[in-house]
Amino acid sequence: MREFVLKYGCNPDQKPARIFMRDNSELPIEILNGRPGYINFLDAFNSWQLVKELRKSLNLPAAASFKHVSPAGAALGLALSESERKLFFVDDKLDINSSPLACAYARARGTDRLSSFGDWIALSDTCDEITAEYIKREVSDGVIAPDYTDKALEILKTKRNGNYSIIKIDPDYEPEALETRDVFGITFEQSRSVIPVIEPEKFNAPVTVNKNIPDNARRDLILALITLKYTQSNSVCVTKNGQTLGVGAGQQSRLHCVKLACDKADLRTLREHPKILALEFDSKLGRPERDNAINVILTSQSDVISQSERQQWLADNNDSSLGSDAFFPFPDNIERARLSGVKYIAQPGGSIRDDLVIKACDDYNISMVMTGKRLFHH
Repeated sequence: MREFVLKYGCNPDQKPARIFMRDNSELPIEILNGRPGYINFLDAFNSWQLVKELRKSLNLPAAASFKHVSPAGAALGLALSESERKLFFVDDKLDINSSPLACAYARARGTDRLSSFGDWIALSDTCDEITAEYIKREVSDGVIAPDYTDKALEILKTKRNGNYSIIKIDPDYEPEALETRDVFGITFEQSRSVIPVIEPEKFNAPVTVNKNIPDNARRDLILALITLKYTQSNSVCVTKNGQTLGVGAGQQSRLHCVKLACDKADLRTLREHPKILALEFDSKLGRPERDNAINVILTSQSDVISQSERQQWLADNNDSSLGSDAFFPFPDNIERARLSGVKYIAQPGGSIRDDLVIKACDDYNISMVMTGKRLFHH
């Protein structure tokens, strides 16, 4: 297939629309089901790059949940705890821990379930039956993966009355070194960003007094930085236990990026409070309605969980990592991050106020590395 004709572009009035290869070669994809749209493909190709890089860098199955060309969540294939199974609505007969890939997607979607409603899914490995069963339960637009088992494909084809979009991508495909895009009739050209997000030796040379960065935090910082590489900038990402807790994307102010990411991380952490997990819902209520109800409870002065209980739970469940796609211009970013229990930070550095940012980290015993690499994505 050398081109795929789209129903329309970003909006219904933008016709004609298509995807194709400039050199007239075959597209590196197969459309196994459905008819993906313009934005679907943007999500698919960006999210695929993210999970492919995570798989290569951390040697674990990875998944991403994308909305409007930014990840709502990304995660690695680590087994789910009992509370996480309940949190992600898989505390039933689905043996999700038998599939690391299914665990990865459950974690990715669990970052911000409200934002993931109607998401695009990317999977680093062959989609298996358990992963397909979990995807079948959730509202999403489509999925991209290097392959699908016969049973998984059969399950996925039943979604959306048989119109669910399923893309298979050649895992060995690599684009040209130079990439182009047109804006207002003008062509931009640049080399693709293929640099590693951080050299391993950087973890051995934090710029702060606290130089302790354990292996799990190193993994989580790499996860955060790779996620940011495919997130619309400015962006900040909070991670813990092999999954994103909050992604703050597309903000003009770095502080607003931090605030958005940390606010989302706080909500994700509070969702696992025993009082929230113990909430009982009418069996007829769907997952999206339950998600919305929980969000209302956590963002309002509800009697379900008191303010002091919220503060105590957040204080007891800290030790998270934070990555930033560009330097922190002021120490107020650190002030906000530490309120959400951030203990490890990776950022490019290079601000004229780096010394003030480092001092703020030292004041709160936060360990920070400077990567020297900006990760803007537009």
